[in-house]
Amino acid sequence: KLDSIFNPKSIAVIGASTEIGSVGNDVAKNLTTSKHAGKVFLVNPKTTELYGLPCYPNVTAIPEKIDLAIIIVPATIVPKVLEEAAQKGIKGAIVISAGFKESGRDDLEDELKIISKKYDIALIGPNCLGVINSENQLNASFSPLMPHPGKIAFISQSGAMGTAILDYAKKLNLGFSKFISVGNKAVIDELQLLEYLANDNETKVIALYIEQLKNAPALIEVARKITHGSNPKSIIAIKSGRTSAGANASASHTGALAGNDNAYDALFRQAGIIRVNTTSELFECLRVFSHNPQPNGSRVAIITNAGGPGVLTTDECVANGLKLATINIKTEVALKKVLPPSANWRNPIDILGDARSDRYFHTLKILANDPDIDSLMIILTPQSMTDEEKIAEAIVEIKKDTKKPIIVSFIGGKMVTEAVNTLQAADVATVNFPEQGARALGALTHFAKNAKSIKTHEPNFKNIDKKKVKQIFDGAKAVGKTSFPEAEAIRVLSAYDFPLVKSRAVQNPTEIKEAVKYVGGLAVIKIISPDILHKSEAGGIILNVTPENAEEKFVQLYDTVHKRMPNAVLEGALVTEMVTEKGAEFILGASRDASLGTMIMVGLGGIYVEIFKDVAFGLNPLTQEDIEKMIDQLKASQIIAGARGNKPLDRDALVACVARLSQLLTDFPQIKELDINPILVAEKGVKVLDARIIID
Repeated sequence: KLDSIFNPKSIAVIGASTEIGSVGNDVAKNLTTSKHAGKVFLVNPKTTELYGLPCYPNVTAIPEKIDLAIIIVPATIVPKVLEEAAQKGIKGAIVISAGFKESGRDDLEDELKIISKKYDIALIGPNCLGVINSENQLNASFSPLMPHPGKIAFISQSGAMGTAILDYAKKLNLGFSKFISVGNKAVIDELQLLEYLANDNETKVIALYIEQLKNAPALIEVARKITHGSNPKSIIAIKSGRTSAGANASASHTGALAGNDNAYDALFRQAGIIRVNTTSELFECLRVFSHNPQPNGSRVAIITNAGGPGVLTTDECVANGLKLATINIKTEVALKKVLPPSANWRNPIDILGDARSDRYFHTLKILANDPDIDSLMIILTPQSMTDEEKIAEAIVEIKKDTKKPIIVSFIGGKMVTEAVNTLQAADVATVNFPEQGARALGALTHFAKNAKSIKTHEPNFKNIDKKKVKQIFDGAKAVGKTSFPEAEAIRVLSAYDFPLVKSRAVQNPTEIKEAVKYVGGLAVIKIISPDILHKSEAGGIILNVTPENAEEKFVQLYDTVHKRMPNAVLEGALVTEMVTEKGAEFILGASRDASLGTMIMVGLGGIYVEIFKDVAFGLNPLTQEDIEKMIDQLKASQIIAGARGNKPLDRDALVACVARLSQLLTDFPQIKELDINPILVAEKGVKVLDARIIID
């Protein structure tokens, strides 16, 4: 269906205007003056002709079949116009008109959804700039700019941001295959567009400007297919609105730490999407990704005519996961033949300030043929003897004969402008400063490595009792209960075979002695209260309880909690075995993001989790690889590996627990927040020491 938008044979502009400078006039002008081969029909009941074409009173009056309708009329009549277009058999629509959900008119936008679904119409918008397909010279937008044809497809939630991107890209000779302003995304959103661009031969790189996404699991699934495999395409995203205060109202540790931006970080990482934080970084990556093949490894050679920039570039390369390539003996001998004795043939390779085009050419040719080098970073600072234009031509020649990425930084302004233009015209990736190139090359190298990795399927445990958990939640729903403190939360975890410590709930001092004996003779007692989520803050935990002092400790527990929280309802105590084996306390958690889905957290646990914040997030469902990467992100992963002479802890058991949690959350999406804190990771096995659950 999207072909009717990107490759229409006939287009109707409904709302074509005679008023110069209006949106309706600009769209009509773009289509009637472009080189696009499709037929254009203009709809305006108040005039008979515009830009040399007849105007029709409505879309149904057009005598021919129409593929695409571009609608630019007042929002209140857009549903009526869309209905007429549907009756005409149109399968693609771009609604440029504003005045819908963004203005509080959700009802009008809902009408568009209903009509589109009823008639199977692919609809872009409303409240959008439009669509451009450079390949066939289609400018179905009110942007005055037609970008150069290229390999970048750009999807933007902001029309104004889109026009700025197009304008700056033109200056850089950066080409686009498609440009799509999605607006309010009433029908077509990023998910469908990614599916379409996955099979678009003209698109090599997909860029996204994002304000909000939804349905993370589906997005991750589609994006993984694009960014992984034998012929991967890169996706680069910039997301606005990085901060969020919404987590402050959360009751759990996980909810407090989650934050909307962590959800997007998790989404991008799991999907294989490269995230950038600034518009400058976006352009750096677009230039480097679109003009280069993917490197085979992380070994980079830096070629410079000035020592200082070479050292700065080295620092930035290492900071971005790259390695300085080691110059082998054969390459060393060859370099010494073409470089003056005072030049430095070791990496970074300083070919000296008097280097001209011949020295650059011979050096680059030798390095491009070295199998121990994966990519080339070329730096030039203009000197009185530097022939910048000829050096640019030499680089262009080298690029023709190598499959290695080449990033070039001619540092300067007026003196290097023409040479930079030569490079850009030949599709050589240029950056203003070499540090920018190092960042972008690091991102490209990371993408290439990640694209080859194998994504395993989500875990599917058999030893679970889904029916039991359903009964627990249904029973809670019947009485309006949403909070499950530890004594009840462990019933849910037990049904999913989490490794729990022995425990027994008691309601008064007379029961506690036998309970302590049951769990093993040395116990922990914890207050049971629907009003207390964080027991340590209320003084609701006592350690080292024995059968002999059990009754005394129970009374002490009640007295302490009552003093600190006099209004809390106390329902007894949970007696659990006291774990004394060595290990480290971690936390597992879950928190649901309103638009993206459920996030899972793993990190260093205990009572100081919100202070240290050594945690990592992933969006459910998780693959085995997702879980491994989350743990690798933690500083505490060094503790698991066995830091400072300690024995390694049971990483596999922790991974299995995260996988079980993923399955629990998949089976029961009504879980809103969940903490398993702490979970003790020992040298062999793990044990859940405390937990709480909140459901809708």
